[in-house]
Amino acid sequence: MENSLISVDIKSKHFAGVEVLGPINLRLGAGDVTAIVGPSGIGKSTLLRIMAGLDSKFDGRVERSGQLGMVFQEPTVLPWRSVRKNLSLFHPDSPISEVETMLQRVGLMDHAAKFPHQLSLGQQRRLSIARAFLGAPQVLILDEPFTSLDPDLRDDMMSLTETLLRDACPATVLVTHDLDEARRLASRILRLQGRPARLSEHP
Repeated sequence: MENSLISVDIKSKHFAGVEVLGPINLRLGAGDVTAIVGPSGIGKSTLLRIMAGLDSKFDGRVERSGQLGMVFQEPTVLPWRSVRKNLSLFHPDSPISEVETMLQRVGLMDHAAKFPHQLSLGQQRRLSIARAFLGAPQVLILDEPFTSLDPDLRDDMMSLTETLLRDACPATVLVTHDLDEARRLASRILRLQGRPARLSEHP
């Protein structure tokens, strides 16, 4: 992979005999932030699942170096665990001081003993982002992380993500339907389009 932290070489992906993804090649190094935009249903989440190793039923190859962090469209938190435990259980090697530093950075230190149902949607999203960044991932995948947020909270969340990306410098793939998000966070914007879908540079 040379200096790439993630290397994607997909020849094709089929569902029920229908080709949904065509040839896709993508390589990202440390600090690279690539946004992938495209209409709903085109295959953006399918592509991310392949990148993350959650879908191995495709023709091609994906290689990653180092730890992977991922933020899904909906906050994937454990409802029976406290905010602090949601972080420490997923990162058992992280000292409690690092857990609490991350909680402080995302504005959740005062809510550390609460359970997810006691948090607002924005706070749950902060928890998801904290969990993704706590392990200092070399590769980060963000799947519509700001969806369903009101404009002010969305802006706050993007500012937080900008800071964490700048400090951690992972190779990052952001899937979004919002070009403003893509332009703000990414250095490169690609569009997924066509049948089967392929990536092309966004004008």
